[in-house]
Amino acid sequence: MTLREYIADARKRQVAIGHFNVSTLDGIWAVADAAQELGLPVIIGVSEGERDYTGVLQAAAIVKSIREERGQPIFLNADHTYSFERVKEAIDAGYDAVIFDGAKLSMEDNIAAAKKCVEYAKAASARLAHEILVEGELGFIGQSSKVLDAIPEGAIVGDAAMTKPEDALRFVTETGVDLLAPAVGNIHGVVRGGDPALNTTRVKEISDAVGIPLVLHGASGNTADDIRKAVQNGVGIVHVNTELRLAYRSGLMKSLSENADEVAPYKFLKPAKLAMQAVAAEKLRIINGL
Repeated sequence: MTLREYIADARKRQVAIGHFNVSTLDGIWAVADAAQELGLPVIIGVSEGERDYTGVLQAAAIVKSIREERGQPIFLNADHTYSFERVKEAIDAGYDAVIFDGAKLSMEDNIAAAKKCVEYAKAASARLAHEILVEGELGFIGQSSKVLDAIPEGAIVGDAAMTKPEDALRFVTETGVDLLAPAVGNIHGVVRGGDPALNTTRVKEISDAVGIPLVLHGASGNTADDIRKAVQNGVGIVHVNTELRLAYRSGLMKSLSENADEVAPYKFLKPAKLAMQAVAAEKLRIINGL
């Protein structure tokens, strides 16, 4: 099955595909192992900064090798990409999906740039005999994957400022994107004391309007109930990043403190990898109703 088919199947069953951002080989294996144990498809995400660290081509090669060796439904997405040039780079490298993030642009500029990315992806899909999905983003939800003391300035959390169904329909119609990431009360990062509630009613309104799968970004910090309701109302992919980073750091700090004399990285890094794996598995259970 293709990624598009896995997403369609998930939507029919009112579950979603888990998308987890990584920046190390440990992270890739943590997500891959969690998904394999649960028998679920999964998406590895690498933002511009993350794939600059892992290597654009190298991330693609690693994920492809795992998919082929295990026969595992694991896919790679170029997360939060801010220019056509970098979208093109990921497509040419063999990624399964790309996100053009024009959320901070005007509607007109966002549409024009996203449409250009879609047109290139379609041509490349035919040339490479490998379908590449394109996701657009409409509505700013912040850009920081870390623990926050307050909601980021400019992030859209009030009902009146969230992505409007009519705007979403125009964006999807004029760009031809395969997936849409709207602002529905979600923010990147984790807010101390708890993230704001998701507007799951707005999720359904947008889903009904556009007729394509929605993507929930910034699901770190959201409650399990909110995530499940968002999935039931039209979300086909759920993004998690900050909680994985926190787990990795905590696992590594604990490992180093308890094994101060250990110098073999594959030994002192393993607990950090397993901590990430546990978080990925728990999130996969939530979005799949397990």
